[in-house]
Amino acid sequence: MHADRTALSILACGEVLWDLFPAGARFGGAPANFACHAALLGGDVSILTAIGDDSRGQEALAILKGFKIDTSLVQSVTARPTGSVGVELDKGGKPSFDIHPNSAWDHIAWTRKIESRVAATDAIYFGTLGQRGTESRATILRAVSMAKERGIPRILDINLRRPFFDNPTICNSIALASVLKLSDDELPTVTAACGVPDFSQTSETLQTLRAQFGLDAVVMTRGADGATLVTADAILEHPGIPTDVRDTVGAGDSFTAAFTIGMLRGAPLDEILSDACRVASAVCAHEGAVPMESGRAGGI
Repeated sequence: MHADRTALSILACGEVLWDLFPAGARFGGAPANFACHAALLGGDVSILTAIGDDSRGQEALAILKGFKIDTSLVQSVTARPTGSVGVELDKGGKPSFDIHPNSAWDHIAWTRKIESRVAATDAIYFGTLGQRGTESRATILRAVSMAKERGIPRILDINLRRPFFDNPTICNSIALASVLKLSDDELPTVTAACGVPDFSQTSETLQTLRAQFGLDAVVMTRGADGATLVTADAILEHPGIPTDVRDTVGAGDSFTAAFTIGMLRGAPLDEILSDACRVASAVCAHEGAVPMESGRAGGI
């Protein structure tokens, strides 16, 4: 489950946007959050996305560069705004989202530079929300398909945001992945889409899902209750790490980043799972998905 090369070269594909909290705008988007945390954990990270020709786009670009992320695949779409999302938090810090339509990240175009970057990467990350737009979906799936042909690990972080998903998107994405990350909230939707029965033991459901799609691993986060990891040879549980939750935005993205880094380094599975839970717990303890002091840029 790890790359042969020592370099941890990772390509993240999908949306970059601004989460519009009641207190102000914060940098976000699952692939962007993943990229920032993977870079903080030692990854050599590139991001494939699109921004608008506007102040939010330029600020997002500055933040990505502040995290030492390669932005050479970031496209500028003059006719569309940089993505934004209205966010509300409940009393437990759990967010609800109003994802604004017709954003730049819906229009990621294929280029030859993408092809060469995929060939040189050790892992590629993608999600379902980033495939909302027809053009972006075609580009992302083409990149992931190339990675599959080359035997490069493909990490899919299911990111179900209504109404921006359907059963074919879920199943086609999983079929291209080698590692699937999802949450316990998302599991019933995923199993229903893929025709996987819900067993009394969640680990059996995850193992059936893994086997049906020939995945190397399935990892499911359970909020404050930790995470479950299944592979062909193991079932691991982690109880989670208690924390004083400020908000949970970006916690799953940081979990996936830590999991990916551990996987590429060939760490033991229990260590990978523990580290991922630790990183996600730390993110829950502060506001926003990424530590802005690391990117040396604040919200707008």
